[in-house]
Amino acid sequence: MSGRRNEVEVLTEAQWRGQAAEHLARVDQLVGPYIERRAAGSSHPVIDFLFTYYGHKPAQLRRWHPGFGIGMVGAREYDGARGYHRVSAAPDSVAPQQQPTVFAADPAYLARRRDTVEFVAKLVRATGSRPAQLSCFGLHEWAMVYRTEDVRHQQVPLRLGRTGTDEVVESMSLRCTHFDAFRFFTPEAVGRNIEPLTRADQVAREQPGCLHANMDLYKWSFKLVPLIPSTLILDCFELACAARELDMRASPYDLSEYGYEPVRIETPSGRAEYVRSQSALAERSARLRQILLEACDELLAYDVAQLPD
Repeated sequence: MSGRRNEVEVLTEAQWRGQAAEHLARVDQLVGPYIERRAAGSSHPVIDFLFTYYGHKPAQLRRWHPGFGIGMVGAREYDGARGYHRVSAAPDSVAPQQQPTVFAADPAYLARRRDTVEFVAKLVRATGSRPAQLSCFGLHEWAMVYRTEDVRHQQVPLRLGRTGTDEVVESMSLRCTHFDAFRFFTPEAVGRNIEPLTRADQVAREQPGCLHANMDLYKWSFKLVPLIPSTLILDCFELACAARELDMRASPYDLSEYGYEPVRIETPSGRAEYVRSQSALAERSARLRQILLEACDELLAYDVAQLPD
């Protein structure tokens, strides 16, 4: 994203195509195995979540975006793409037929998405302002299967069995702060949480130690495509991959068939291991949350009415 207010920085075709190629190679290294499994008709209880829950297709992730305020010469494949428009990169004295074809994120699209940008900025600012809470131990996944036969991942067994899983939930406090995890608790688990959670309280409750709040940086950044650069989106996706792995390693599921060693949060050593990993992810998230917030603030600072057409 350009740091200059109300100006469009223009990348040459060689510049932006080079960056787009680097982005594509990085994405394919991350999502290639998912695409191969999908083509073969198989599923994966850990990785698939990043595409099924968030709903962002690999093809969407593969498409590179420079961010708002940056134009691309010769980017005809962006003609008609959502959020883009054609801009003039030459003085008015240059005849239209002699002007290069430049596409950039559309100020009108920014204007339509302003409410979303404001919400994302509000949420990530509030989340980052709080101290990280590191005492949940990933029990949200256990609460989702507490006292029920309706297990979310039917293809993998419960590591401690039905009775053992319920006993773990009953032996510790549920301290979930993330509504989008809490809403999947079984009815019997809802009342065990330290406090009830609602969608209306989301901004007031989310905190930077939460794995799901940190995974959601990918969701919030993707909602702002093409207004923020793909580099940030992919950084958030990589973070989400790491958080999801810890999430499921600490879950009640036996994922040894998929090569995942469990984090045994039912033991003191397992809880300590979880907190160490959770803290490391929170540190990574803090940096990305700040970058996303700065990107939102920069978007909100633009005077859309004064941007060049």
